[in-house]
Amino acid sequence: MPIATPEKYAEMLDAAKAGGYAFPAINVSSSQTLNAALKGFADAGSDGIIQVSTGGAEYLSGPSVKDMVTGSVAFAAYAAEVAKNYPVNIALHTDHCPQDKLDGFVRPLLEISRERVQRGEAPLFQSHMWDGSAVPLEENLSIAAELLERCIEAKIILEIEVGVVGGEEDGVENAINDKLYSTREDAIATAKALGHGERGYYMTALTFGNVHGVYKPGNVKLRPSVLKDAQEAVVGEFGLEPGSKPFHLVFHGGSGSSAEEIAEAVDYGVVKMNVDTDTQYAFTRPVAEHVLRNYDGVLKVDGEVGNKKQYDPRAWGKAAEAGMAARVVEACENLRSAGRTLG
Repeated sequence: MPIATPEKYAEMLDAAKAGGYAFPAINVSSSQTLNAALKGFADAGSDGIIQVSTGGAEYLSGPSVKDMVTGSVAFAAYAAEVAKNYPVNIALHTDHCPQDKLDGFVRPLLEISRERVQRGEAPLFQSHMWDGSAVPLEENLSIAAELLERCIEAKIILEIEVGVVGGEEDGVENAINDKLYSTREDAIATAKALGHGERGYYMTALTFGNVHGVYKPGNVKLRPSVLKDAQEAVVGEFGLEPGSKPFHLVFHGGSGSSAEEIAEAVDYGVVKMNVDTDTQYAFTRPVAEHVLRNYDGVLKVDGEVGNKKQYDPRAWGKAAEAGMAARVVEACENLRSAGRTLG
């Protein structure tokens, strides 16, 4: 199918919140990892989200170019073409963008999409993330309000982060402490600044102990009940329908989370869960196995010629893509999106 239209993407997210499931948002940094993600979603029969970080976008532009906008535009164009051959809806998203990279990443991409929409075309991406976790909440929400207006013009959904995700991603590192837990007051301030859906569509990454990168279960205490408290706080503050979930929530830093923790977070309104660390390993592990099993063929050992069929990048590339695709299927199953596509 073609990349999801803005209307289809909003329908996907609304259906997920109403139906009690969420979409994996798979980070990619190459055509191979993109193809693996697409295959994984198709194998699972799930609609999904594929995203690039600032580092991933820079890498996609080429090692001597290192331009995030160039890499993002190239990624979106390639994805739009190859996604047509898969029977599921795919949305494209840009991941964590801190304040010092807004002018070199999200704002130029928003302008490209605004111009495309004015010409009657689809936006380049379906959503962008502003990561204001490193600045005071008031400043975070002020920038978010400005970006939300620009996103509305470009028919793009904004994602924001309220709170701090621990660990490290693309050079941004945060300590693991009590700041990892968003408060009821944070949630109310967000709704006052951006509305609860009536002023424009946005997603909110509230934090409940999340950590980027690799950690073993139990090393960090996730408290999904933080999300329930946030939803209830906004419902009470604005007199919304009891039991409703005003926020479309995003789950960051999910590596090492238990199936029970993921399910609980989804129950409280999570519609998108970022998956990066686990799929990176799932991609690389088969490559390591291929090299170790075919050492003499992959390398020209002791002056020999090696085995072209074994060092051909397609040989290990296919194994890597299969490994990553299988992990995407697992993510869809954990988030209950497997078998769910709007067609």
